[in-house]
Amino acid sequence: MSNQDRTLDHYQELMTINATSHILRAARQIGLFDQLAEGQKTVETLAENLKIPQSRVFMLIQSLIAVGIIEQYQEDYALSSTARLLCQYDADLGDVTWNGLADALRRSPSDTPSDETTPNDSPITTKLQKRFDAIAATQWVHTPAAMQVAEILDLGSSPADPAALEGNGALPDEQPHESIELLDFGCGSAVWSSAMAFREPAMRVTAIDNQAALVAASATANSIGLTDRFETRVGDVPGVSLPDTTYDMVVIAQRLHAFDPSQIRKILDTAMASLKSGGRLIVIDSFRGPHQPMLAESLEVLRMQIQTSDGDVPELPVAEQRMKDAGFENIQFTFIAASRIGLGMMIGSKP
Repeated sequence: MSNQDRTLDHYQELMTINATSHILRAARQIGLFDQLAEGQKTVETLAENLKIPQSRVFMLIQSLIAVGIIEQYQEDYALSSTARLLCQYDADLGDVTWNGLADALRRSPSDTPSDETTPNDSPITTKLQKRFDAIAATQWVHTPAAMQVAEILDLGSSPADPAALEGNGALPDEQPHESIELLDFGCGSAVWSSAMAFREPAMRVTAIDNQAALVAASATANSIGLTDRFETRVGDVPGVSLPDTTYDMVVIAQRLHAFDPSQIRKILDTAMASLKSGGRLIVIDSFRGPHQPMLAESLEVLRMQIQTSDGDVPELPVAEQRMKDAGFENIQFTFIAASRIGLGMMIGSKP
């Protein structure tokens, strides 16, 4: 393929992406998604309900079928699984967020944030809480990455692996295990800690976050049979006090990026104090590596700029130094291959 052909292909690709975004918005604005959310319908019924000529509705539907948003079943049309997720979690296609991008890019670092702290004088502003709520609502998309993290940490033997079971259903050489106490500090919907506890039968989880997040976290844990090994506690990160030398592991997932350096240090100090000697801190978040970032990574950084006042993606040496300054040793890092937005994992041990 010649350079000219590649340029033309790239041009066409960009124009197609933009056109597709307009098609999705048009379908939403005229009420097509709302109609199909009620159940599958024929094009005649859709045209009548939308009060749009049938030929035009049909042309729009054909484009939406091509991008996997609508599916056809003989004479009927229905929303695809992807479209149902959009309607449930991102009905506005992210417009409320992305419409603020230009202002976020122009904002001076010295500008005073316009949002106020929450009524209970929490260190988490209204703006930050909206971001954390959005993360919690869609954190289930990270389930494959969470399972990979549990595997990397070499936790237990996966109950889903038939090769790990003997004929009587017991693990080979199974012995009673001492409980492993895990703190999920700012748990969201607890996808990351639940995956770890699912893989490690000896693990007990204490999840800390606001009340709404804890409802989602409990639902996640209950759905995979962790009810007896999962407890919750209301608290802010940072801000909540923790018992000293209590936990074997602390996980802070998709949280540190949103805070300024002084708050990050406070969170790391709190985690350090709560760990037992030899315990591990596991930070799962966005990191800036030496590689050229994927589009999904770059978009996540831009989204962060919109949704936080002090958020940033640290370069790996900066993130490592923060861990060292808080007293952690044996620091290791890996990017999580299964992550769709380029998340990484940094681990440090308490002496």
